Amino acid sequence: MSDLHLRRYDDRDADAVWALHEWAMRAAGTDPSDIPGTEDLRDVEAAYLDAGGEFLVGVLADTDGAVAGDADRAPPETFDGPVVAVGGLLPNEAGHADERTVAGAAELHRMRVAPTHQRRGYGRRLLARLEARAADLGYDPLLATTALEQPAAVDFYRAAGYEEVGRSTEAGYELVHFEKPL
Repeated sequence: MSDLHLRRYDDRDADAVWALHEWAMRAAGTDPSDIPGTEDLRDVEAAYLDAGGEFLVGVLADTDGAVAGDADRAPPETFDGPVVAVGGLLPNEAGHADERTVAGAAELHRMRVAPTHQRRGYGRRLLARLEARAADLGYDPLLATTALEQPAAVDFYRAAGYEEVGRSTEAGYELVHFEKPL
């Protein structure tokens, strides 16, 4: 049985984080090269950690040599095991210029779970840890934005208590904006 270990991003995670991002987006029906603003994943330390945010990596602590799910695809490896979940938060003021601004808020970015490891609670655990970290850092509320074309992500935020507060269009994607008080 595998167990998820959530920890802070390490520079040695860079390739695995990028690979998981691309894999998860393709599996959700989105071409990763069409997503605007992903350069933050090329320098996570500067974009998240140095900006007063957080970026977490979920690694399987015990894989028993097997990967459940898609036998043709294993999660990308990093120095301490397979990466099956990633996600970050930023102070709202440090986010993308085209996003809404809410004083005192932080926003979630790049929430991803390996397609072979979805529906196991890893995303909920990652979200809970990021929410707690945002509260520890003094941010309130927490914002999230996802594409309407990703119904699983829309349902995920709604189920976690996020309220839809608006919609917009960016780079051809209809975006759903969520907010949750901490």
